[in-house]
Amino acid sequence: MTIEPMKAVLTDERFSDPDWIFERKLDGIRCLAFKADKRVSLRSRNDLSLNGRFPEIAAALEEDPATGVVLDGEIVAFDGAQTSFARLQQRGERPTPVFFYVFDILRAAGEDVTGEPLRARKALLRRALGFADPIRLTAHRNGDGEAFFAEACRKGWEGVIAKRAYAPYTQGRSRDWLKFKCSAEQELVIGGYTAPRGSRTELGALLLGYYAGAALRYAGKVGTGFTRATLRELAGKLGPLRRETSPFADEVRERNTTWVEPQLVAQVGFGEWTRDRRLRHPRFLGLRDDKRASEVVRERNEPADRRSRGRRV
Repeated sequence: MTIEPMKAVLTDERFSDPDWIFERKLDGIRCLAFKADKRVSLRSRNDLSLNGRFPEIAAALEEDPATGVVLDGEIVAFDGAQTSFARLQQRGERPTPVFFYVFDILRAAGEDVTGEPLRARKALLRRALGFADPIRLTAHRNGDGEAFFAEACRKGWEGVIAKRAYAPYTQGRSRDWLKFKCSAEQELVIGGYTAPRGSRTELGALLLGYYAGAALRYAGKVGTGFTRATLRELAGKLGPLRRETSPFADEVRERNTTWVEPQLVAQVGFGEWTRDRRLRHPRFLGLRDDKRASEVVRERNEPADRRSRGRRV
């Protein structure tokens, strides 16, 4: 069974509302976990298997008494008190504990519960699992979104996810889930790279873009955030993708460039978008293999829709 995870819409509005709940935004890899009897399948948001990558998560779910469940959550690694996508990507270089923070349940005891309100699903989730490490329940706060967002930014978290408390679970992007971000970060497609300079090896900076319809629009370059191991990994993956012409619809005024097929997706943090739609102060956080390049668009702030909807429990 293939399920597209429910996704949040980015907004710059901040609000408090008793009909909404608020969760910490985690910086990791989205995961749907399927369990029937003792068999566990971990799937990424583009339906790739994660069992081999996170065997300790699969093993922990196998030992949990729950059965006939489908769970939605985020696999994370920590750098101090912060969840860190970069640390998660580097776990091959050094031992890094990972945790599965579960925030929703789609099937319980073999029954489809996606049509139930979120509050009811949260109650089912608490009863369904034993939540022994590395499986953890994602905490939430009721109503007071503005104070929780201020706390999140003060603590250096990525932000907050606001969720309509009485909405069903729907596949794909929905305004029933909203992202309040403390810092700018999103996926971007790699369309080329520049030659290395000085002591840098393998490559200099990555040339990044996003799709607007069928056109790959240029968003700028990122030359910071790499480790030596990351540079070697990137060079190995980009080498077979070389092409003669630029994949970007815009002119890219960079010298000594190598163009590549736009297939790899990078997670990038940055200060803001400039008026000419370029990244300001970008930093490379890691590669993503859980999202297709063709799905990468420029995230924009959209107004929140907080009209009452659904039935209460």
